[in-house]
Parts: sequence; C-alpha cells; structure tokens
Amino acid sequence: MDALKMVVLMVGAVCAVALCTSSWAADDSGAADFPTAGTPNAEALGWHFGCQAYSFNRFTFFEAVDKVASMGLHYIEAYPGQKLSKDTGEAKFHHDMSEEHRKLALDYLKEKDVKLMNYGVVGMGDDEASQRKVFEFAKAMGIETICTEPNGKQLPELDKLANEYKINIALHNHPRPSRYWNYETVLRRTRKLSKRVGACADIGHWMRSDIDPLEALKALEGRIISFHFKDLNKYGEGAHDVPWGTGKADVKALLKEIKRQGLEAVFSAEYEYHWENSVPEIAQGMAYVDKVAAELSK
Repeated sequence: MDALKMVVLMVGAVCAVALCTSSWAADDSGAADFPTAGTPNAEALGWHFGCQAYSFNRFTFFEAVDKVASMGLHYIEAYPGQKLSKDTGEAKFHHDMSEEHRKLALDYLKEKDVKLMNYGVVGMGDDEASQRKVFEFAKAMGIETICTEPNGKQLPELDKLANEYKINIALHNHPRPSRYWNYETVLRRTRKLSKRVGACADIGHWMRSDIDPLEALKALEGRIISFHFKDLNKYGEGAHDVPWGTGKADVKALLKEIKRQGLEAVFSAEYEYHWENSVPEIAQGMAYVDKVAAELSK
C-alpha cells in the first residue's frame, strides 16, 4: 500500500511539472529561460534595442508594448494597421487615427516606459499634403524616424520635409524584387540628399536576397539610420528567423562593424517566426547581443 501511494505521488509530481511547463510555453509574456533586463551594455555603446511591433502582429499594439516591456526593453517601432487595443474596437494604430486614440497610445507607452522611436514601413504618397500628414503624425507622437520605400521622384521632397521636421527618412529593403532590395540603389538615390535620408538596414531581407549583410553595412557606411535586425537559418528564399547569434548572419561580425563605424542607432527586432510565442527567442537574441556588446566595450 505504501509503495502504491509512492507511485501515485510520483505520477502526480510529474503531471504537475508537465502542466507548469505547458502553461509557460503557452505564455508569451516573458522569457523565463533568458535574462529580461534589457540591453545595458548595448545602450552604453549608443545602441537602442527594441522591437518592431510587426513581430507581434497577431496581437494588439498595446500587447506589443507589453511584450517589449516584459523583456526590460524601452523602444518600439510601430507599423500602420495594427489593432490598437482590445478596448478600442476596430481602431488601428495609423497616422490617420484620432486624437483620442493617439493620446491613449502615448499614455500607455509612458505607463510602460517604452518610447515610440520609429514608424513604418509606411507609404508616403505622391503629394506634399499626404507626406506632411505622416510627418505631422510622427512629430505629434515623438517619432524620430519614418521607414518607407518611396519612389525616386518622392525623395527630394521627403528630404526637404525631413530637414524641416527634423525627422529621419529610412529607406527599407524588402527582398528582391522590391525597390531597395539592393543596397547600391540606396547609395545611388541618396547621393545628393542630406544625411536625414538613409537606410533602414533589414539584415534578414538582405539574406533572403542573397546579399551578405556585412558587405552591405560596409558599403552603406555614413548612410545607415536604423535597423530591422534579424538572424536567419539560411540565405535565400524560405529562410526563417532564429535567435540572434544562432543563424547564418554572423551577428557578432555585424556588431563589430557597426561599432567600428561609430554608429548609434535604433535596432528593431523584427522576428517573423513562431508568431504566437516569439518573446523567448527574441529575449535570447537580446541576451546574446548584449553579451557581444560587453565584449566589444573592453
């Protein structure tokens, strides 16, 4: 009888552990296996690590802010079209959203100690009025950089507005055959523009286009404004995100080159894999880059 009781107790203990593990795996609010105290060593180098809210596009903007804060991070990049919150119906985060919803968003960001740094990828429109609308929104929300993929004819006017508003324009590279998939296009189209216009360097999309990101970073020296930071399991089509430092991007070499350039920028983690439970893997990557940042500071 005592032996039977012992077996029952052991089975119960195993079930309890399994239940706890299952509950954690389904909960994306934190990253229990990894440090979640932000990236202090990277911050010391002038590197601001946060998340592109598109990493959490199955969730609301408010939930995305929660996830960023859960990792001890303080920066977020918003994208147009994400549902604002569970309490605001069909309202979406967008440069057309109402003053009321803008205030709600800003208040929530302040409450969570998260700063809205970048906005995009967003279309800018062909006329000055529509372009100014995005700049006015960015100014009101405290956004420093607008990420976009404008055509060549739009660039001179956007350069003018960028300097007027003191808000950057970062040209983003989706994979080929998108407009800026090749970094040489960014260099060519920004040659006669001010330093307010440069690159939003998407590491993963370069890899999907079979471009070596280290080669691209070196070529773009002086024109990099922000990052959509990624590491992928392979080059080419069909590649997917993996925790930074575990894929083929050679993240350590990239960070070493960024430090050599003396570049201070926003690094938005855009993790497009394991959509429902990506925080643990993003947090693992953040811990890796902060370790590398500490090594580079010596």
